[in-house]
Amino acid sequence: MKDFTKDATSLLAYVGGKENIKAVSHCITRMRFVLVDESKADIKRIEALPSAKGTFTQSGQFQVIIGNDVADFYKSFVEVSGIEGVDKNAAKEAAKDNQSPIQKFMSNIAEIFAPLIPALVCGGLILGFRNVIGDIQFGGQTIVEGSQFWAGVHSFLWLIGEAIFHFLPVGITWSITKKMGTTQILGIVLGICLVSPQLLNAYAVSGATDIPFWDFGFAKIDMIGYQAQVIPAILAGFTLVYLERFWKKVIPSVVQLVVVPFLALVPAVLIAHVVLGPIGWAMGDAISNVVYTGLTSQFGWLFAGVFGFLYAPLVITGLHHMTNAIDLQLMDKYSGTILWPMIALSNIAQGSAVLAMVFLQRKNDAAKQIAIPSMISCYLGVTEPAMFGVNIKHGFPFISAMIGSSIAAMLSVATGVMANSIGVGGIPGFLAIQVQHWPMFFVCMAVAIVVPFGLTYVIGLKKLPESDRVNHEEVNLDEIAELA
Repeated sequence: MKDFTKDATSLLAYVGGKENIKAVSHCITRMRFVLVDESKADIKRIEALPSAKGTFTQSGQFQVIIGNDVADFYKSFVEVSGIEGVDKNAAKEAAKDNQSPIQKFMSNIAEIFAPLIPALVCGGLILGFRNVIGDIQFGGQTIVEGSQFWAGVHSFLWLIGEAIFHFLPVGITWSITKKMGTTQILGIVLGICLVSPQLLNAYAVSGATDIPFWDFGFAKIDMIGYQAQVIPAILAGFTLVYLERFWKKVIPSVVQLVVVPFLALVPAVLIAHVVLGPIGWAMGDAISNVVYTGLTSQFGWLFAGVFGFLYAPLVITGLHHMTNAIDLQLMDKYSGTILWPMIALSNIAQGSAVLAMVFLQRKNDAAKQIAIPSMISCYLGVTEPAMFGVNIKHGFPFISAMIGSSIAAMLSVATGVMANSIGVGGIPGFLAIQVQHWPMFFVCMAVAIVVPFGLTYVIGLKKLPESDRVNHEEVNLDEIAELA
C-alpha cells in the first residue's frame, strides 16, 4: 500500500479545508467531493499533485481523478481530515443541493438506468453474436444452418436476450424502488405484471384482431403487455413508490406490513394498465418517431452532425444517460437503433484524440502514464478518464474529437447504419451493429480515428508547448506539504 499522507494533506487544504467539505466518497478511480463553496478549490494546485490526474465537476460533485489507487488514497484522506466518509449514494444525494431542477431530474433518470447497463451491454453482445452465427453466410449458408450445435447455441442465447430486453420493465421498476428506498420486491412484482404471459405481447398488438380484456361489468380493460417499453415502466414504478410512501405515513406501523403492500401494489398495477401504460406507450412512440424521423429525413445528416458533435459535452453534464431510454424505444419500435452507433463513434473519436496526445507527448513519461490508460479505457467505451484527464485539460483534443465524431455520425446516419441494441461503447461496438451494416460502420470507425488523430496532432504541434512534450522534474512532495 502506497503512502498518500502528504498528498492527502495537501488535497484537504486545496479543496478549502475540512469546513468546506459537505461529503466525500470515492468510486473506482475518483475522489468525489460535495463542497460548500466550489470556488475555494484551488484546481491548479490540486492538478499539480503527483497523485492527481485531473479534476472536473459533474452532477454537483467536485471530482479528483486518482486512478486505481483511489481506495488507498481515500483511506489516507479520511485519516488526515478526520472526516467520516459516506457511500456514493449518500454523496449523490448531498450533491443534489448543488443542482438545478433539470440536473436533479436527469440525475434521477441516470441513477435508474445505471444498475441496468451491465445487463443491457451483455444483451447487446448476445444479439450481436446471434447475428454473426445466424445471418452471415459462409459457402452459401449461415453457421446456424450448417451446424446443429450452433443452431442450439443460437436458440439458447435468445433465452437470455429475451429476458434482458423483453422483460426490461421488471428491471426498471426494481431499479426505481431500489433508488427511492421503497420495497424492491413490490417493484419486481409490478414489473412482472407489465409483461406477464397472461397479457397480449406488445409485439403482437399491432397485428392482433382480438385483444383479450378484463371485464368488470361496468368497464373493460385491455390485457396488453408492455414488453421492452421504457416510459410505461418508469411511470408505473414511480406511482408505486409514491403510493407506498403515502400509505406508510397514514397507516399505523403495527399493521403496515400487511396493509401497505396491498394498498400500494394493487392500485399501482391497475393505474398502470388503465392510464399510465397507454400514455407511456404513446409518449415513447412520439419520442422514437421524432428521433427516427429526424435521423431519416433529408436533414438527417444535420441532426446526426449536431448529435455527434455535442454527445461528448452531454457526457460532461450527465445528460447522455437519457439516450439509453431513447435507444430502447427505437429498438422496440424499429427493431434497432440508429442512435447508438453514433455514441460508439464518439467514444472512439475521444480515444483517438488521446492517441494523438500520446504521440505528441511521447517523451513525457508523466503525461503518458495518464494518457495511455485513458486511451485504452476510451476505446473500450469508458470516456471520462480520457476527456477529463487529457482532452478537456488541453482543449484542442476535445474539440478535434467532437469534429471527428460529428463527421463520422453524419456518415453513419447517411448510410443507414443500425445497431441491434445498446452494446459495448468504443471499438468493440461493432458487435452490436447489424451484420449487413458492418462494412460501413468500419468506414465510420476509420473516420472517427483518423480525423481526431490528425487534427489533434497538427494543432498540437503548434499549440502544445515544448515543455509539455518532455519529462518534467519530479515534484517536491515536502514543498507541496508545506503549502498545505
